Amino acid sequence: MDGKNETLPATPRRLDVHDGRCRLSVEIIVPAACSKNTARPTLVFLHEGLGSIAQWRDFPLAVSRAVCLPAVVYERGGHGNADPLDEPRTIRYIHEEALQSLPEILRKLQIDDAILIGHSDGGSIALIFAAVQPEKVRGIITEAAHVFVEESTLAGIREAVRIFACTDLPDRLARYHGSNTEAVFRGWSDTWLCPAFRDWNIEEYLPGVRCPVLAIQGRDDEYGTPAQVEAIVNGVSGPVEALILDGCGHVPHVQARRKVLARMTRFIRALAARE
Repeated sequence: MDGKNETLPATPRRLDVHDGRCRLSVEIIVPAACSKNTARPTLVFLHEGLGSIAQWRDFPLAVSRAVCLPAVVYERGGHGNADPLDEPRTIRYIHEEALQSLPEILRKLQIDDAILIGHSDGGSIALIFAAVQPEKVRGIITEAAHVFVEESTLAGIREAVRIFACTDLPDRLARYHGSNTEAVFRGWSDTWLCPAFRDWNIEEYLPGVRCPVLAIQGRDDEYGTPAQVEAIVNGVSGPVEALILDGCGHVPHVQARRKVLARMTRFIRALAARE
């Protein structure tokens, strides 16, 4: 993300990056008012378990413009326009994304000052990464992140499996994942519902998170409860803010967009002002 005296495009641009396992699709956003010759953090958006670049809609662009910071949005292996995964997911897939894939992407994009914005699985990935490479993370925003497995999470996934089988959900997901839709869905649902995954827990990483954290959760999240935010608040070592949204489910940046955008903007501006 480095450069000399060059004005960056106002519209997102796409490129491919290899994370050591497969080719990933990356979108880079830089507001027209910003230039490359100013040192500042980069927003890095990490999608949820069934996510892709397109499923963020225009939210990364809106945040980037609001805070005048560059942003990177990428698709993990098997999702969206990325290459399919060669091997099935393991119960450590979130750890693998945080410890192997994300570091490689940041290295290749020359990002060493990041603000991570992670939705669901993406929030969990952000917390692990920040614990092991704190020098690269200025701050974290999590939306509906998991740090342990709740029965409500498993119940929500079982319901998603039922909906996938008897509604047009496969067709709707195929708009984003194409012929890889079945693999994306089963890779997510089968892994979480695997008995061995019941003990998945990343609370041991939380004390290593020393940067500021904003933890967001919908009170009506169908895949988790505010206990996840409580664990993050009590577990991280750095400054932490919590935002629990009434009448909101698993996708706060869509279901409570105005409130989420305002709170994220305030949080990021404070981070960007820090030396």
